[in-house]
Amino acid sequence: MNSFYNRLCSLLTSLTDGIKYDITNFSNASALLMSELSDINWAGFYFIIDGKLRLGPFQGKPACTSIEIGKGVCGSAAAEEKTLVVNNVHEFKGHIACDSASNSEIVVPLKKNGAVFGVLDIDSPVFSRFNDEDKLGLEEFAKILERASK
Repeated sequence: MNSFYNRLCSLLTSLTDGIKYDITNFSNASALLMSELSDINWAGFYFIIDGKLRLGPFQGKPACTSIEIGKGVCGSAAAEEKTLVVNNVHEFKGHIACDSASNSEIVVPLKKNGAVFGVLDIDSPVFSRFNDEDKLGLEEFAKILERASK
């Protein structure tokens, strides 16, 4: 993991250490991502509630409130239980466009006891914004939140 993501994960650890409220941790995490990552226009979370991904804390324009598991990038990442990096969302079959300015996206599943309970979703207006370093760094970022969540 590169020095940027080491620092970002260190900041997140400081923000979540000893905090027992998921809403607080995920709210601060989305604000941290929005303030520290360049060239993004949305950063936030969806959580599985009643069999669908439901909008959680985020930073950016208003977003889709409910996404079917297996639909769009978020639902696909949740169903496949793996991080998806999409260089051009317009070429992703079934992409759900919450913000027409988004051109690329990364979605990292969040797991507890081996089961997906949500996803971290980050959008960018820049095509091919996310690379392997982002994937590794954001997966580590997600692990901190997984450990901090109740």
